[in-house]
Amino acid sequence: MANPIKSFFGSPIFTWWNSATFGTRLDTMLRGKKVGEDDQGNIYYRDKKTDRRWVIYKNGPVEATRVPAEWHGWLHYTFDELPSDETLPKQDWEIEHIPTMTGTPDAYKPSGVTGDRSAEYEAWRP
Repeated sequence: MANPIKSFFGSPIFTWWNSATFGTRLDTMLRGKKVGEDDQGNIYYRDKKTDRRWVIYKNGPVEATRVPAEWHGWLHYTFDELPSDETLPKQDWEIEHIPTMTGTPDAYKPSGVTGDRSAEYEAWRP
């Protein structure tokens, strides 16, 4: 059974890594104008009065690698036009976007890495 106190303090009211916080959602509701959505369901906003830009992730962890390249460019003011199929044409060598796998069982491990590497190294002695 889940600890109710831990669940409460781990909720989006207090944490940003699960999803948008309460403050971000309130700010989005009051000041944000939805400008688009990517194929993963992430929603992109622009401030109604200023040019501040942000993203609300659909589900899952708040992870920057979940933002596709075309939206990354827009978020970071590389270009002002909203992404579309004409903005960045897909190349035949491009692969489907995947988020970082660091910290998961699917993380990249170079050949020869088995997990416990203590036997591979000798401690330095002065």
